[in-house]
Amino acid sequence: MASTADYAQPVPQVNPWLIAITVITATFMEVLDTSVANVSLPHIAGNLSASVDESTWVLTSYLVSNAIVLPLTGWFSTLFGRKRFFIACVVIFTFSSLLCGLAPTLPMLVLFRVIQGAGGGGLQPISQAILVDSFPREKQGMAMAIYGMGVVLAPTIGPTLGGWITDSYSWRWIFFLNVPVGIVSVLMTSVLIFDPPTSIRKTLKEGLKIDFIGLGLLAVGLGFLQIILDKGERDDWFGSSFIVWGALIAGVALVALIVWELHTEDPVIELRLLKDRNFAISTFMMYVLGVVMYGTTVLLPIMLQTLMGYTAMQSGLALLPGGLVLLAILPFVGWLLGRFEPRWVVVCGLCIIALGLYELSRFSLDVDMRTTVYDWVISRAGTAFLFVPINVMAFSFVPPEKTNNATGLINLARNVGASTGISFVTTMLDRRDQFHLNSLVPNLRPGNHDYQAALRHLTDIFMTRGVDAVHAAMSARGVIYQELQRQAMMLSFVDNYWLMSMICLIVIPLLFLMRTPKTRGPRVPMH
Repeated sequence: MASTADYAQPVPQVNPWLIAITVITATFMEVLDTSVANVSLPHIAGNLSASVDESTWVLTSYLVSNAIVLPLTGWFSTLFGRKRFFIACVVIFTFSSLLCGLAPTLPMLVLFRVIQGAGGGGLQPISQAILVDSFPREKQGMAMAIYGMGVVLAPTIGPTLGGWITDSYSWRWIFFLNVPVGIVSVLMTSVLIFDPPTSIRKTLKEGLKIDFIGLGLLAVGLGFLQIILDKGERDDWFGSSFIVWGALIAGVALVALIVWELHTEDPVIELRLLKDRNFAISTFMMYVLGVVMYGTTVLLPIMLQTLMGYTAMQSGLALLPGGLVLLAILPFVGWLLGRFEPRWVVVCGLCIIALGLYELSRFSLDVDMRTTVYDWVISRAGTAFLFVPINVMAFSFVPPEKTNNATGLINLARNVGASTGISFVTTMLDRRDQFHLNSLVPNLRPGNHDYQAALRHLTDIFMTRGVDAVHAAMSARGVIYQELQRQAMMLSFVDNYWLMSMICLIVIPLLFLMRTPKTRGPRVPMH
């Protein structure tokens, strides 16, 4: 543990922009890993002998682990010192990235991703705190704007970068890439970053408290909830005793967490903040944003690669314009917030997302790259109207001394929403695929004239290539059934996009239950 003597020395003067480069580099690397593996899931599944829905555990395990660590960031930075904790996070993240690249099986990869998420969980909040302390007040806005652009840019280029690395080398290199960046970040942090002396000395003198019971209930509750979401479909949900016991443990832990956090003096999650109607609704909206944004970001690359024959690089390029448009629109959103209530900006964003996802739900197997990119851009453009306005609404009535607790809670909601969304869409893909397959198979009956005509046509084609009549007929049936499977899977993707579109519209009425701030432009923490 750090002693007060460690902070007695005066802090050396360092160019704040060098500090900004140092912390943004580490944060960029961490945020990049939330999306860089999206387009590589089919490759990871194939290489590790797993199904595509099992490979999504690589994403959800990281997000859940990341979410559990977020509320503890302030406590750890006070206990060990901000610099030491930041370096520890980078070291854990970097070493676990190496292990992810070396993982021989999917369970080992998921385990290393859990460790990686725990290491990365503290990087964003600590980076923001370091930036605030490093820049004079008049330059903090510019520093945070550049930091925010880096946080948005990372998931924007992640799928394209991941696709290029996967196609050119191997999916393992999307994790190996973190190693040299992490080493450079540790060296730069060691030389350039120093802890502020006063606040840490005061806190150590007063003593530190941590809600171990709340932390344990949070980890158990979220952990078992994610296991249920990830394994439920494969284990036939409540037909499995394991899922039943897992659901029971998760339910008891989460209910106990709520009761405990509402009655303890120093909760790991400040649930009492949800008594404020604006904050409660905003937190739920951030959860919904996580569900829709991350769920659909997983869907599109899988659809393009498994049904359309795109490479990982091509599917990454299909996602790229949407991210760039989101980045370009963000400054315009700030201008809108100076002229309109945040709720109307959010309503506009939800309607745009719903429109884009509805257009995606009209896809067929004949859709071209241009249409795919165009509709994806519409759906991503809408998300630009949600991030900042939701935070404006959330913090309108939160006391300044509760800002850190509120930030941790709203980040937790987003991450839990993201992991829930990914698990939900993969489960829905399997369920709806089976439903549509069962609906289409009866069309392959001897009395169906269209089926018989297609069968004769394909049989003739195979026979003209020198195949005997018996094998030609078998090959023709195989081709037709394979096309039937593709159609069923396409319809299941369509169902998912449509459902996500409806979710965006259904939550809009909640925005009109919120109070209107007396003054416009309240403080908004960047996160």
